[in-house]
Amino acid sequence: MASRENGVRDAVLSVRVAYRLSSAFKLEAELETPAGFTMLLGPSGCGKTTLLNCIAGFVQPDAGRITLDARVLFDASSGVNMPVPERHLGYVFQNLALFPHMTVEQNIQYGLVKLPAAERRARMMAMLESFRIPHLLARKPSQISGGERQRVALARSLVTNPAMLLLDEPLSALDAASKSKILDDLREWNAAHGIPILYVTHSPEEAFAVGEHVVILQSGRILSQGTPQDVLSKPRHETIAQIAGFENVFDATVKSVNEAHGTMICQLPDSRAHLEVPLGWAEPGAPVRIAIRAGDIILATEQPHGLSARNALRGKILSMRREGVMTIVMVEACAVFEVHLTPLSVDDLKLKEGAQVWLVIKTYSCNLVQPSPGTAVQ
Repeated sequence: MASRENGVRDAVLSVRVAYRLSSAFKLEAELETPAGFTMLLGPSGCGKTTLLNCIAGFVQPDAGRITLDARVLFDASSGVNMPVPERHLGYVFQNLALFPHMTVEQNIQYGLVKLPAAERRARMMAMLESFRIPHLLARKPSQISGGERQRVALARSLVTNPAMLLLDEPLSALDAASKSKILDDLREWNAAHGIPILYVTHSPEEAFAVGEHVVILQSGRILSQGTPQDVLSKPRHETIAQIAGFENVFDATVKSVNEAHGTMICQLPDSRAHLEVPLGWAEPGAPVRIAIRAGDIILATEQPHGLSARNALRGKILSMRREGVMTIVMVEACAVFEVHLTPLSVDDLKLKEGAQVWLVIKTYSCNLVQPSPGTAVQ
């Protein structure tokens, strides 16, 4: 258990489990999560909630070992399977599971029934202050807003001083501003407590904003784990690229490798068009997949000259549609590319459907990725 400068000792969770949920799905995961926010991302049905339930004790794995610092929560080889209450973990479900017939005060104090009344109230008031909800004390869940219910659910889970917190998308229904404020309060609370927080989310923006560690799960197995920057900014797998918001993923073939420059030339399918990409794992002649963010593509109405960007593809605008403060432009340029522009840029360039344009792409905006299962690289 590591120590911080403020004296708080940080807990570490270690998980190695195998669990067959059905004939079609098996969870096989191994990870170690430090104190702070670990963001768990992956497609729907990949095993995120099942993994949380194994840690919480709601599901007994078929094999493996789960430890939280010196405590063994589960060990198949020695027959250890600590009961749920003894694991002393907090768990906030997506539906929050607040008791509708109880007030906020009663909900938060529910897990403190064995403590003296004075201590129960002191702990509850501290949590109400931490999550800025003392004014809700006498109200019931039906009488408060969605964001306030989320705060109450967090306060109820943390008032018992759990050794770890499991969050299964409890904030998914909130707008970005409300979510950010709640997460700021949770982060401030944990700065003084140093527990691991395993947070299930579908949002790469949340992972970057809050996460100190990221775990990517697919089909019951961990694809990658590390810092958000390492895992999401330069994805090495198509699934991770899609999770991280890389809108453009397409086939190509490696034509040549320049090790001295640290680059490769890849040819797009059914065309003479080429892209220069960073040096990767593939050899000349190998089929590959390339991922590019829509926001990393520059659109020009004339062939560009004198730029540091090495890639320029000629294309035609297929469609344009406005989404909030962004315009999504689809361009046919050997492959179909999605480009994100501001409405002002669209107006300044006088863009319209059918117009001839150039796509300008930096070499290091191109990411070589392993294809997802079931994706045939042409």
